[in-house]
Amino acid sequence: MGIINATNDSFSGDGVADRLDEALALTHELVAGEVDIIDIGGASSRPGAEPTPIEVERRRTVRVIEAVRAELDRIGAEVPISVDTTWAGVAEPAFDAGATVVNDITGFRLDPQMAPLVAERGAAAVLMHNQRGRPHTDLIVDVTDGLHTSLLICAEAGVGTDRIVVDPGFGFGFGVSQNLEMMRRLPELWTLELPMLIGTSRKSTIGAITNAEIDDRLFGTAATITAAIYAGIDIVRVHDTPQMTQAIRMTDAIVRRTC
Repeated sequence: MGIINATNDSFSGDGVADRLDEALALTHELVAGEVDIIDIGGASSRPGAEPTPIEVERRRTVRVIEAVRAELDRIGAEVPISVDTTWAGVAEPAFDAGATVVNDITGFRLDPQMAPLVAERGAAAVLMHNQRGRPHTDLIVDVTDGLHTSLLICAEAGVGTDRIVVDPGFGFGFGVSQNLEMMRRLPELWTLELPMLIGTSRKSTIGAITNAEIDDRLFGTAATITAAIYAGIDIVRVHDTPQMTQAIRMTDAIVRRTC
């Protein structure tokens, strides 16, 4: 999963905001990097970020999705688009603009209209567990309990498990030691029996361990995605697509015998 941040305050400094030329240039880079899905969001989820008004997020997101979808169609690239949002009011016009997946960092636990919308549209969903503001017990218990709540919301709305990917929420309410514990204990989450995504790219835990600035966390990110693939992760959400494609392809060849 490659990332296009349609924001001006992305933690990684790569937001394209309303600059569609930059979004399209990044689209070509992602396609060249052989991404399987492009994730587009118009609101920053970094810790401490100011909330983005829904109307601003909607405008940013829809404009970029429309432009990216048109460019993908023009060049004949069959790459699906996911919309990174927590609001049905953003997801609905994003679906109209060409998205077919919603990537919700609250796991449908914030907006009660999100799950019914996804069910109605027949869309796919990435459900992330978000530990922010919640008490800790055991890391795996926290994650599985949170995801079970999200899955119950989906079941009640009619979103089938065949359209769901889960995300344990690396960096969302977890500290450095907990994020590292998550990486070590990822195999315990396969009790959920669902495809799993993880997003570690350029995050602060990598900086804390390597003392590297955000734009210099390439090798730290590669280490985390390699470990994730060894643990059985199906999808990795990344910024530095060409370089991460090499790491993914090599790890897959070893672990999943793709060659």
